[in-house]
Amino acid sequence: MTMIELSAVRAQPSAGEGYLVPDVLEEGLTLVLVGTAPSRISARAKAYYANPENKFWRVLAEVGLTPRQLAPREYAELPEYGLGLTDVAKRHSGVDAALPAEAWAPDELREKIRRYCPRLVAFTSKRGASETLGLPTGKLPYGPQPLPLEGAEVWVLPSTSPLGHTHFRLEPWRALADRVRELRGNREAPHPVP
Repeated sequence: MTMIELSAVRAQPSAGEGYLVPDVLEEGLTLVLVGTAPSRISARAKAYYANPENKFWRVLAEVGLTPRQLAPREYAELPEYGLGLTDVAKRHSGVDAALPAEAWAPDELREKIRRYCPRLVAFTSKRGASETLGLPTGKLPYGPQPLPLEGAEVWVLPSTSPLGHTHFRLEPWRALADRVRELRGNREAPHPVP
C-alpha cells in the first residue's frame, strides 16, 4: 500500500454521514485544526482548503507544521506530522455568514475532541471558535485561549481564506507552531510521527 493510500485509509474511520469532506482524526495527534465549513470549491474537490487563493497549505509549510507545502488532495497525510483536520459545520458549504443555524455542530466537535484527545485544538477562524465556545468573535483574541476544550489547549487563528485577507496575520500561526514543537520536546522542523 502506498503512503497516499495508507493516508486515505487513516481518514476513513472519522468520516461521518453526510460529511462533505471526511475528518482526518485519530488518537495521538498533537494538533487538530478546526475550520468552519468547507468552501464550495473544497466541497466539490472533496479536499480541505482547495481554493487556490486560500493560504492554508502554504502557511502550514511556512511556519513549519509540515515539511513542505502539501496539495489540498494530500490532506489525509497530515497525521504523519501529528496533525488532524475537521470543521464545526461538516454537512454544509459556503461562506460563514451564509451558513444556516442548523449547519453548526459544536456538540459533535466536542465529542470528537473527547474521543481523539489531541493536545491542541486550533480554530482557523474566529467564527468557528465563536460557534463552539459560545463567545462573540470580538471576545476571542488570536492565540491561546484561557479555557480548554474537552481537555485540549485551545487556540484561535486568523483565517487563511481569501475573504479574510485583510485580517490575516502570520504571527499567531508561528506562535502555534512553536507551541506544537514545545509540546513535542523539540524545535526542529516537522517529520513524520512514528
